[in-house]
Amino acid sequence: MSIDASQLKHLYPLDSLRPEHLDVIAREADSAEYGLNQVLFRAGDQDEVTHYLLSGSITGDYPDGKRKDIKSDSLQGRYPIGDLMPRRFTATIQSLVATVVSVDRRFLEKLITFDQLTRSTGFKLLDKNPDGNRWIFRLLQNNAMRRVPAGNLERLFSRFEEITVKEHQTIVREGDDGDYFYVIKDGAASVSQAGDFDPAVVAYLVRGDSFGEDALLSNSVRNASVTMMKDGKLMRLKKSDFSELLKQPTVEWMSPGKASILVRQGAGIIDVRMPEEYDERAIKGSINMPLGRLREYAPELDKEKSYLCYCNTGERSAAAAYILTKLGFEAFALAGGLSGMVKQMDKRA
Repeated sequence: MSIDASQLKHLYPLDSLRPEHLDVIAREADSAEYGLNQVLFRAGDQDEVTHYLLSGSITGDYPDGKRKDIKSDSLQGRYPIGDLMPRRFTATIQSLVATVVSVDRRFLEKLITFDQLTRSTGFKLLDKNPDGNRWIFRLLQNNAMRRVPAGNLERLFSRFEEITVKEHQTIVREGDDGDYFYVIKDGAASVSQAGDFDPAVVAYLVRGDSFGEDALLSNSVRNASVTMMKDGKLMRLKKSDFSELLKQPTVEWMSPGKASILVRQGAGIIDVRMPEEYDERAIKGSINMPLGRLREYAPELDKEKSYLCYCNTGERSAAAAYILTKLGFEAFALAGGLSGMVKQMDKRA
């Protein structure tokens, strides 16, 4: 159910946000109606969602027998509902109907952080035209960005460099070394891959989309070319800054021991090496999705499952885990690569 920003402006700490930032929250939030005795969450639950009560009432029952009532028109009703993790109480609807608005906690925290940063006189990234900040909001909505600590944002935005680009200008070229990570601030671009054939467009990018991270994550050459389709502006980040502020916090590494447990629990295994490498030796039960074609194969994957990515050393799997996380999957990179895993699992000759 859609939400109007006016429904949120009395809530804490949303009441302190700039109007354009509150609009972003309203677009990202979900609103749902609950009936009498429905449970919103239980004591001990851990999740990534912040809930607000827009109408109705809720009862919170603590494990020790204590109880509290929350009404939407009370002062307490203006705060998030039991937002400490793990949840401290079980929240049950006590009114005939209650309207609850929910938003991703990490995204909310990052937007609040960004809002606060823009109030500093030394912050020069904010565009006076609210529409000019759409690239930032879309970047913050990126699933990989949600793993980045809010404390990294100020350094991240301070290190972005804006460049002006022209129609038909090639920004990165397939086969070149990686030097920058890019975000489209204004304009549009096409992504093409050649390999052993004539170049073919495989994707289009618009404002807020990022590119160039694959080579930086895997310490390899560019696997595609990106060409501007019209004049525009890009924000770019040096390789060293990308590694410090984005790569380290967003790529979640898994030790061979923990990886084997994850697989026994039903996680999928993705070998991101080339087919020739996969044919020579691979982990039993893995599927081969070479890094350069991962985005093409990703729609075949199940977003309800977790995925373990591996290569020979961990370089390519780090890039794969980042890409899949960015696409909305829960993905991990195998620390140490294939050699570390074969000691934990059967291997295929």
